[in-house]
Amino acid sequence: MVDVGAKEVTNREAVARGSIAIGSMALEAIRAGSVAKGDPLQAARLAGIMAAKRTSDLIPLCHPLPLSHVDVQLAPTAGGYEITATVRTEARTGVEMEALMAVTSAALTVYDMVKAIDREMVIGEIRLIEKTGGRSGSYRRSE
Repeated sequence: MVDVGAKEVTNREAVARGSIAIGSMALEAIRAGSVAKGDPLQAARLAGIMAAKRTSDLIPLCHPLPLSHVDVQLAPTAGGYEITATVRTEARTGVEMEALMAVTSAALTVYDMVKAIDREMVIGEIRLIEKTGGRSGSYRRSE
């Protein structure tokens, strides 16, 4: 792991986004609340939050961080959902990986819950949107 002991503790935030494209039959089932496994959107939100909290267990050399806030939102689109995760901490290193992990896990959870209806779903465009705090300053992706 990189030694971050000499870095200042600062407020840090990262926002990541991704998408999942879903076929019309599966979208209808999600929106009608008729998915056999339950509500994939609520399960995905919880999975994303849990994944952010466990990022250092899954990504080698990633520092464990005391997260103060994790929010995962799934917004409907014409062909699926856009997933956005916001993660905050007060620490010596940033939370980009935690935000990206939250989006990834949320997307995989939706896939798992509706794969019996649609095996052609596509998870994509997972990317860092912005980050603040720390020595390197702020970053905002131009979209």
